[in-house]
Amino acid sequence: MVDLGEIERVSLRTVWPHEEHNFSRWLADNLDKLGEALGLDLEFREREAPVGPFSLDVLAHDRGSDRPVIIENQLDATNHTHLGQLLTYAAGYDPYAVVWLTREFQDEHRQALDWLNQRTGEDTAFFGVVVEAWRIDDSRPAPHFKVVAMPNDWQKNMASARQDRRARANAESTERRRQFFKGLDTELLDEHKLTPGGNHSRWRWQRFRPDSPWREDIYYGASDESLNLFPGKIWVQIYINSDDKARNKDIFDKLAERKELIESELSEPLEWLRQNNRPASRILTVREGSLDEDNPEQLRELQQWVETKLVAFKHVFTPHLQELVAD
Repeated sequence: MVDLGEIERVSLRTVWPHEEHNFSRWLADNLDKLGEALGLDLEFREREAPVGPFSLDVLAHDRGSDRPVIIENQLDATNHTHLGQLLTYAAGYDPYAVVWLTREFQDEHRQALDWLNQRTGEDTAFFGVVVEAWRIDDSRPAPHFKVVAMPNDWQKNMASARQDRRARANAESTERRRQFFKGLDTELLDEHKLTPGGNHSRWRWQRFRPDSPWREDIYYGASDESLNLFPGKIWVQIYINSDDKARNKDIFDKLAERKELIESELSEPLEWLRQNNRPASRILTVREGSLDEDNPEQLRELQQWVETKLVAFKHVFTPHLQELVAD
C-alpha cells in the first residue's frame, strides 16, 4: 500500500506575518519563482520604489523586454484602494507588466484587469496572481503563484518568445564554439600531424585525427561542459571508438595498465573513463573553463591550453599505441 501525505493550505499570515517587512522582502529575493509563473525573466530593482508621495511594493525589470515590471502585494482580498494604487504606479513607471499579488481575487477586480488588458494591447500587460502556501503533512510551507488574469494569448506568445530566445542563444553559442576551434593554431597542429577531422554539427566538440594506421578508430578531441561530462570544465581527450566494443575496451585496459607511466610522461593525472555501458572509452585531461567565455584573452589562453595538450597527448600516447594496437 502506498503511503501518501496530506496536502494542506497554510495561512499566508502564518508564513509572512507582515506584508512589507516579510512578504515583500522574501519576494524581492525570489522573483524567479514569480517570473516562472508569468513567463518573464525578472530582475529585482527596488523595494518601496517612490511614485510621487506613494511607494510601490516591488519594482523589477524584465530582461526579455528591457522594461520595468511593477508588483503590488496584498495578503488580503483585493479592494478598490489597491486597484487605484496599481494604476497610479503604472502611470508613474510605464511598465511592460503590472502584477497584482493577493490572497484572493474578487470577481470585479479580476474583470477590471481583463478590461485593461483588452485596451492596452501589447504595450502593457496586467496580471492578477493569487499567492498560496501549501505543505504536505508537517513539511515546510511552499509558495505557489496561481495566475488568474492575464492578456489573451499571453501563454502562447510567451512560449513562442522563449523558443525564439533559446534559438538565438543556441546560434550564438554555436558561433562562439566555431570561432574557438577555428582560432586554434592550425600551423602548430599541422606540424604535429593533427588534422581536424570532424566536429559536432553545433561545434560542441572538435576531432583531430593523428597520422597513423588507427586514425579511424582512435583520435584526439577537445570539448567543454556542453557534453555534460564535467560541468564548468574544458578538456582534451583520446577517444577509442571503433565498431568493436570489445576491442575498444581491450585497448583502454592495456593503456590503463600503463597509467602511472603515461601520467608521469604527461606530468599530470588524467581522467580514465572506461564507460562500460557505452562502446567507446576515453582518457582526458580536464581544467576549469567554458567556450561560452566572453573574455577574448581568457579564450585565447584556453585555445593555447588545448593546443599544448593535443600535441602532448599525441607525443605520449603514440608510442604506447604503436606497441599495443595491431594493424
